[in-house]
Amino acid sequence: MDELYFQLGWQHILNWDAYDHILFVIALSAIYVLRDWKKVLVLVTAFTIGHSITLALSVLHIIRIPGALIEFLIPVTICITAFSNIVRKEEAPRHLQLNYFYALFFGLIHGLGFSNYLKSLLGSQANIVQPLLGFNIGLEFGQILIVLTVLLLSAVAVNMAGVKRRDWNMFLSSATFGIAFLMVLQGIRAALIN
Repeated sequence: MDELYFQLGWQHILNWDAYDHILFVIALSAIYVLRDWKKVLVLVTAFTIGHSITLALSVLHIIRIPGALIEFLIPVTICITAFSNIVRKEEAPRHLQLNYFYALFFGLIHGLGFSNYLKSLLGSQANIVQPLLGFNIGLEFGQILIVLTVLLLSAVAVNMAGVKRRDWNMFLSSATFGIAFLMVLQGIRAALIN
């Protein structure tokens, strides 16, 4: 594994300039509490698998999708995930199939968002396997840090402050939805201006 790309991966996901990816990980993990850490780890790994696929395909120039479309779709994925959390009937997730679908499928879209950044780093480098692996492992590490933060905040809110789990989910998911919805509106506005 390439340590430089590992570092770039986790720094990229934790960069406040790339807060859209942070918001997506928050939306994915908002419905969970600390005891669900294994389920969340599987979700984050599904997200990593999704974005690893399109990241590799894009870096290898096998697929090309306009950056403006991807930048619009990323906040849409956040809105869908957060909205799904808001309308969820049960307090604790029983069936994770929809969450896994979101993580994997939307990870494909987010991978395209990472690809321009990684392509600029790689330049004309011939061997991309090690840098790609290092970058993806770094992203996974960064995502796990975000998830741990969300789960610890959930533990404080639910277990220590006595906030109902459903209320915490509504707060976190609604805030995430609101921010992402503003991003969608900005994307629409930018498209109309151009």
